[in-house]
Amino acid sequence: MTSDGGSGGSGTGDDRDFRFRDIAAVAYLPSVVSSVGHGAVMPVLAIHAGDLGAGTALAAFVVALLGIGQLANSLPSGALVARLGERRTLVIAGLVDAVAMLVAFFVPSVWLLCVCVFVSGMSWTAFLLARQGFLIDAVPLSHRARGMALLGGSMRLGILVGPLLGALLIHLFGVRSVFLLAASASLVSALIVTRMPDFGRVRRGTVPLPVHSVLWEHRRTLLTLGVAVIIIGASRSVRTGLLPLWADHVHISAAVVSLLFAVAATIDILLTLPGGWLLDTKGRRVVAVPVVLAVGVGCLLLPLADSALTVGLVMAIIALGNGLGSGIVMTLGADVAPEEGRSQFLGGWRLCGDIGNTGGPLLVSAVAAIAPLAAAPVLIGVLALLGAIWVGHWTGKADRDRRGGAAPA
Repeated sequence: MTSDGGSGGSGTGDDRDFRFRDIAAVAYLPSVVSSVGHGAVMPVLAIHAGDLGAGTALAAFVVALLGIGQLANSLPSGALVARLGERRTLVIAGLVDAVAMLVAFFVPSVWLLCVCVFVSGMSWTAFLLARQGFLIDAVPLSHRARGMALLGGSMRLGILVGPLLGALLIHLFGVRSVFLLAASASLVSALIVTRMPDFGRVRRGTVPLPVHSVLWEHRRTLLTLGVAVIIIGASRSVRTGLLPLWADHVHISAAVVSLLFAVAATIDILLTLPGGWLLDTKGRRVVAVPVVLAVGVGCLLLPLADSALTVGLVMAIIALGNGLGSGIVMTLGADVAPEEGRSQFLGGWRLCGDIGNTGGPLLVSAVAAIAPLAAAPVLIGVLALLGAIWVGHWTGKADRDRRGGAAPA
């Protein structure tokens, strides 16, 4: 192993005897439950902020705070998992998120709502990082990508179901009720994970390495394959920032837009298992590149879309790539993560993904602020096509290194 690479660890189970259903309750059910709460809250954050007196800009900032909280807690979450282990971190993250959502139900001020949303974003990052670490140990190497893809798919399933439950609650009890749903979901998730084993805590000992030393040791991996992850994250996040703006620009109703997003989410979920199988059997590049290419092609076609049908077709193209890439970022991180200092490294890896997730919508906003809206998809499409070259090169190299038993550089 080189100083810049990682072993990626290995699963605990025997390849022949391993069955996903044996770990489903502790590995995936908490993700589904917790994601239902987040899925219910996300569509109404801006509406609730407006009810509390926020203007358009402040309401948008409230929504952005979820991602900002995730970004801010990426590295601290890695240190927390290294010190406490995955199970304890998951329990703490669930309880903290439950408290944040419960307080959000009662807050009379938009600024207090800001605090709750920021804390929720921080807890969500810790939750995702700990789940990834658990799966690295629980799933054999031969099934790793499918395990990570199922984790991504379980979260997408929750985010699809959450708004449907939220809509029912809003109809019966009002907007604030979704925060009670989110608090309950996080609490139930925390209770479920108390039953899971904590492999990493036992294996890696109790003396964690400093985060900065782990990241410095593996800086080359983060500056090459990590940049590819930033590109993938930015590409994926563009659709949540750009597509609703374009739909509004061509006068598609909010109800139809919601339906189109639901169809796209369904495509994502249906492609979860095929994407995981491709990752495990054909390599990481065969999935990573289409994620970025689909966004590039979709964005370049978007200025030609002027109806619900054509916008829906663009969304379907992007969803095809995104669905195949379910779990790609977590799989790449698991491949290159070192055994010693794994959680700290994964915190840095999560930071790369969060930079992309936050940077994509910011780029859309910046371009839209200084140029006609049609310029935004064209610029982003060109950048995505160029980014696909970087992603293809470094994921291809990671595939070759992994097949050869060497550590990715």
